[in-house]
Amino acid sequence: MISLVIPVYNEKASLEELLRRVVSVDMPKELVVVDDCSTDGSREVLLQLAERGLAGLDGARPANENTLQVLFQEQNQGKGAALRRGFAAATGSVVVVQDADLEYDPREIPRLVEPIEAGLADVVYGSRFIGDRRRVLYYWHAVVNWGLTTLSNMTSGLNLTDMETCYKAFRRELIQSISIEEDRFGFEPEITAKVAHAGARVYEVPISYHGRTYEEGKKIGWKDGFRALYAIAKYSVKR
Repeated sequence: MISLVIPVYNEKASLEELLRRVVSVDMPKELVVVDDCSTDGSREVLLQLAERGLAGLDGARPANENTLQVLFQEQNQGKGAALRRGFAAATGSVVVVQDADLEYDPREIPRLVEPIEAGLADVVYGSRFIGDRRRVLYYWHAVVNWGLTTLSNMTSGLNLTDMETCYKAFRRELIQSISIEEDRFGFEPEITAKVAHAGARVYEVPISYHGRTYEEGKKIGWKDGFRALYAIAKYSVKR
């Protein structure tokens, strides 16, 4: 079984559709959904699902193939904090990060976890830049992403093409052995540095990407870019 850790903050517009898509993936799954104190109605949707289970979603597979944990943060803390809580609660042999928007396609989860299941990898990153489809959006975001990935590679010794990707899969024993300190999007460079320091076997697989605009709900901003720079420097020396 795999555990999908899904942080949620104000994603009511896409939340139920994303969960339907996740549930439809034909493999046994545990959904660990962590609401980061949403204020747009996402919390209420998850409260209802916590009561009635995945059967409340159209197209849900039998309960013995999909299970659900819903966890609620008492105050908004950020994506990293939500992931930290979700990782601790996960029980599957492989743990996958899944955002609650529709930018990443859950049908590609089997491709993401295959190197771990085959015994080749401890960690797998889904790269948007070696994939076959992506929505064309912000040029400077791509430049910043490339720059952050390059700096991360220089300090970690890895040769990733997409450090900032959401889609990351881990052996559960590995991710639960790592202390996550970053509360927001600094999680990405932090976890990259720490899996490199741990000597983990890291693979990349191509994924598609259906990015959204800020008008459509994208949340990462320029402050997060500066925090990522700080995190790259901090965790390049801290183990």
